[in-house]
Amino acid sequence: MSKTHYINTPLNDDTIAKLKVGDRVLISGTVYTARDAAHKLMVESLKQGKPLPFDIAGQILYYTGPAPAPPGKPIGSAGPTTSYRMDAYTPILLNAGLKGMIGKGDRSKKVRDAIKKNKAIYFITIGGAAVYIAKSIKESKVIAYPELGAEAVYLLEVKEFPAIVGIDMYGGDIYEIGPLKYRMP
Repeated sequence: MSKTHYINTPLNDDTIAKLKVGDRVLISGTVYTARDAAHKLMVESLKQGKPLPFDIAGQILYYTGPAPAPPGKPIGSAGPTTSYRMDAYTPILLNAGLKGMIGKGDRSKKVRDAIKKNKAIYFITIGGAAVYIAKSIKESKVIAYPELGAEAVYLLEVKEFPAIVGIDMYGGDIYEIGPLKYRMP
């Protein structure tokens, strides 16, 4: 049976080492958003030797493009987007110090290998539950690339953000073991 872990950001190796594929986590602290266009700009900056718009060491990127905040709320709905679109950029960001990602869906072998090499972690959260997920976001503000609109980089302060360990630092992958677990004999 999987465990539920209450974890805080930024992530460190000790926290990540305790998490196994299938474990439930409730994340509190700072999380940054980034989708395709923001990933492209960040990787271009790294390739040009320029600094990133925030210190990525130990941080988590959430693959989302939040909806505008309704009156009195810190953010609109904020569901996960499909992660494989970020696969071309993810190993470079992991090598730069990124420790975690939140999204939905399977990752490439290149990303799985980079997660293991960098002792990082990939969390999945529930697609179609954007309003529910947004309830765990207590503050939000754009910190980079405002010209990208919903794809800008947001700093989110989260409290007990719900996720599941999709790929752990040991190479465990829920998209490989999950189907095997429920396969009919």
